[in-house]
Amino acid sequence: MSHTFSRRSALRLVGGAVAVAAATTAPAFVPGAHAAPGTAAGPRVEALIRRLTLDEKISLLHGAADPDSLGQAGFVPGVPRLGIPSLRLADGPAGVRVTRHATALPAPVLLASAFDPGLAHRYGRVIGHEGRALGQDILLSPMVNLIRTPYAGRNFETFSEDPLLAADLVAAEIRGIQGEGLIATVKHFALNNQEKDRQSVDVVVDEQTLHEVELRGFEAAVDAGTGAVMGAYNKVDGIYACENRALLTGVLRDQWGFDGWVMTDWFAAHSTVAAITAGLDMEMPDGTYFGAALRSAVRNGTVSEAYVDRAVRRILRVMDRFGLLDGSAPARPARDAKAGAAVALEVAKAGATLLRNEHHALPLTGAAARDIAVVGPTGMLPFVSGGGSAHVVPDHADSPLDAIRARAGRGARVTYSLGEDLFGKAVPASALSPALTTEAQQVPAGQAWSYDGTLTVAEPDEWTLVIHYSGERPKVLLDGQDLFPVAPGYGEYFSGGLVSAAPDGLAVRRATLNLSKGAHTLKITANGGSAGQVFRLRRSTGATRAQDVAEAVRAARAAHSVVLFAYEDATEGLDRTTIALPGHQEHLIEAVSAANPRTTVVLNTSSSTSMPWLRRTAAVLQMYYPGQQGAAATTAVLFGDCDPGGRLTQSFAVDDDHHPVAGDPRRYPGVDGTEEYSEGIHAGYRWYDAEGVRPLFPFGHGLSYTSFAYDDVRVRQDRRGLRVEFTVRNTGRRDGVEVAQVYVGPSPRLELDQAVRVLGGYQRLVLRAGERRRVTVRVSARTLSSWDTKKHGWVLGTGRRTVWVGASSRDLRLRTSAEVRA
Repeated sequence: MSHTFSRRSALRLVGGAVAVAAATTAPAFVPGAHAAPGTAAGPRVEALIRRLTLDEKISLLHGAADPDSLGQAGFVPGVPRLGIPSLRLADGPAGVRVTRHATALPAPVLLASAFDPGLAHRYGRVIGHEGRALGQDILLSPMVNLIRTPYAGRNFETFSEDPLLAADLVAAEIRGIQGEGLIATVKHFALNNQEKDRQSVDVVVDEQTLHEVELRGFEAAVDAGTGAVMGAYNKVDGIYACENRALLTGVLRDQWGFDGWVMTDWFAAHSTVAAITAGLDMEMPDGTYFGAALRSAVRNGTVSEAYVDRAVRRILRVMDRFGLLDGSAPARPARDAKAGAAVALEVAKAGATLLRNEHHALPLTGAAARDIAVVGPTGMLPFVSGGGSAHVVPDHADSPLDAIRARAGRGARVTYSLGEDLFGKAVPASALSPALTTEAQQVPAGQAWSYDGTLTVAEPDEWTLVIHYSGERPKVLLDGQDLFPVAPGYGEYFSGGLVSAAPDGLAVRRATLNLSKGAHTLKITANGGSAGQVFRLRRSTGATRAQDVAEAVRAARAAHSVVLFAYEDATEGLDRTTIALPGHQEHLIEAVSAANPRTTVVLNTSSSTSMPWLRRTAAVLQMYYPGQQGAAATTAVLFGDCDPGGRLTQSFAVDDDHHPVAGDPRRYPGVDGTEEYSEGIHAGYRWYDAEGVRPLFPFGHGLSYTSFAYDDVRVRQDRRGLRVEFTVRNTGRRDGVEVAQVYVGPSPRLELDQAVRVLGGYQRLVLRAGERRRVTVRVSARTLSSWDTKKHGWVLGTGRRTVWVGASSRDLRLRTSAEVRA
């Protein structure tokens, strides 16, 4: 069938899912309107600017040490004589990161997997409430950079490879955060899509790709009223993002009308004059460029004080909007840990994504639920969150093993085996000369300790040496090689969420290398510092790994079913080197699933994962980093207490050779400091469609414990865009969750690069067994438009457009077309 569509109104629309409306639930606190300069808040701000001295103005434009730190990331002193309060800035992609306990929410990528802006709004409400309760004023979140490469170390901190989905979710989350009175900071503006060389890489991107792919989420954040924007580390077309006038003024201010302030990422400033004149307002975490250097530049006439006033005005305007200048902001609330935990559990269950389920292996019922072998280190230790700025100190976190045992109940047999050793075993005393006990070395405060000797290896083997320590990292040299170097400038900051800490809290680092037979020189130096130090040196070898796998295989053979937990620990500051599971987990999965074909693999990974072992398994459940309620959520899905409600927000590649940045170092990680987005607008699933490459699992994929049928699609004109209607029916015998997705093909009349199809909208559905529902999904004019580099603006893609409806980007059940007219 075909339809005619007429569209004459403005094209500046963001969003595409019907569910977006649910994200605008009335908040507990509504900050002032997203107003332009000169509105009601103007006179107070202008009066303050007239009374501020130059030194006081400049003190508001950079970070400083907090005399009463709460463990947050940053601090900006206020001006007490004028009633301008100080500001505390906390990290917060998955909860508020301070030294106190907070709700550790599931990673944003797991939240996104629910395809539910309403849930993103509630997620933001929890963070906003807790941020205020924990003494914070500004949240350094959410992150909306797209998932461009599967290697990026922060993929778990963001939402999706699709611009529409990312835009919908970031807008909803910001409304939730700011509805509680906490100022949100969308980041990292722009094109910070990898961690490798992130502080120096020059991203080369064409104008169409920039606007259609990366910027859509940032524009949605501005439309949602975000108070602040964080500039990225990287360069964009040769200019650092934090001093890029085209981005900070041309796009952010002139095109989008942003009236908040722009801050740097930490230590991302590179200049004084270029930065402040380009549109940067605040340097964090100190004042290297916006402190004394800025004061001197104003006094010697290099920088007009009007630029300083402009930056101060932007900051004060947002503070005024949130009631921070006149005392109208609500009193700080008490934490509500119970409510936070409830949302954490809801998100983890909603985002749980079932990738494979052969012969109804899941849910676990009958004999499968009463005789279970749990395998893997993350089956015992809860994997709560990723590392770096995303790490949150949770109120609590249960062991998945304990949760499974409790759910299986009395009379059930649930065994556990390690499978893959994360923390190593003691180095045999016989291997060290002179003798050394490596399990509990203690270095008193104020003292140094050293060891010079040899490590003797009986046979050639792969060794993983593991050091556990408190305080300053000990230095370990093996044959002169520093096994655990400290990254300059970062210390212990960039560490993962699980494998970087031992169960007793000691920090952990690993180094894997092949050792030849014979003696190897070993030198260890440690410093007790002010508090003393404890450290352990351990190892895993081919022999110890074989023992762990053999134990897991025996347990698998003896059980009716197996739940094997696999992990991959990611963190800010580091990219992955492969999409394969780390360590020897692939071998473990193959061995266990060969011993018991009723093996379910639960993935606690940061991003897409290759699975050469897939066909041996019965089921695969993607849980990413599930937060403090991860054990309860995972168990609920495994036993069928809830339907797995998640769908992939990124394509999973078959291997390292078949994804959008594979095989071309210019695309990733860059050559000679330059990274080219030569794939253009074909990011994520668009690349797979354009190149005819089959992914392991496509964007939007996810299984339910029931089945769904689609029929009767109709498309008609609507003042906001295309209105796509169809029917979805639950054809199974269980209640279940489906995410219905609408995709739109290219315009035949635009002589611009266009994707084979793009996500036009979606709706999350919960249907009872046998229930039929008529669904409406709107496709906005923005989604039907492309960026014209000659006109430097959006143009509507007219003509006959194909419309698909289905359960993923590759599982397209219905097809029709619509005539789009200008």
